[in-house]
Amino acid sequence: MFTEEVLKNVFPLLEGEDLAACMGVCKQWRHIAKDDFYWKCQCAKKWPSVCKRTKPTTGTYYKMFQTFSKRRLNRTLPPPRLSFENLEFFVDIWSEDKPVYSGLIPGLAMETGIKPLPSGISNVLRTHLAKPDYKMVVPAEPRFTVPLNQTVSVSMLVGRNDSDKVARIINRSVFEYIDRSSYRALAFEYLDLSPYYPFVSGIRAWVSLLFMDAEDINDGVLDVFGIQLDFCDVAETKEEVLWLLDMLDWK
Repeated sequence: MFTEEVLKNVFPLLEGEDLAACMGVCKQWRHIAKDDFYWKCQCAKKWPSVCKRTKPTTGTYYKMFQTFSKRRLNRTLPPPRLSFENLEFFVDIWSEDKPVYSGLIPGLAMETGIKPLPSGISNVLRTHLAKPDYKMVVPAEPRFTVPLNQTVSVSMLVGRNDSDKVARIINRSVFEYIDRSSYRALAFEYLDLSPYYPFVSGIRAWVSLLFMDAEDINDGVLDVFGIQLDFCDVAETKEEVLWLLDMLDWK
């Protein structure tokens, strides 16, 4: 066992991560390493100016080092303030200027997805829908078809039942990319976020039309059975999606 004097001479020479590890060796080491003098030495290496105060603003230098020495990654989000129970989605799809789909979709339906999946869809699309990343998918009821030689666009608003406010997700965006290998047509638009978040930008909402694996594709017609909404650029969980929706510019 090292003597106390030896430890007191060695600890100031260690890096912060190593000093923290020493606290887990035994009670003697922890008792000595908790002395704020050693943590003042650590803080002096990283931020010499903080040691000009007689007392750190965080109360102890140990707390300051633990709080600010490393960038915190993968922080747990607080519970979202929105819930799908209090949301409803207004979805309108046009082929040229002719409406082909108009739906008022409860938030819970967006969360539930399509169960069971219809027969006649491709294995690629089945695999996509089975992936664990969070996505909102609803059946297109009634199903509709769109010609490939026409411009197809989509608008989507979201409403809050708890406050009667509405926000825009996507506005007459065109399905410019049709991926025949994955049986999806995709449109996107950058979100309009609340002015309370002036430094957040460039987040896209994606809407996909899911179409059947059918001979109609070769005839230039897509048989649409489902609609998907996701924010795959930034939101991969239900909680992240709800926080992102909360950040919209609600009116």
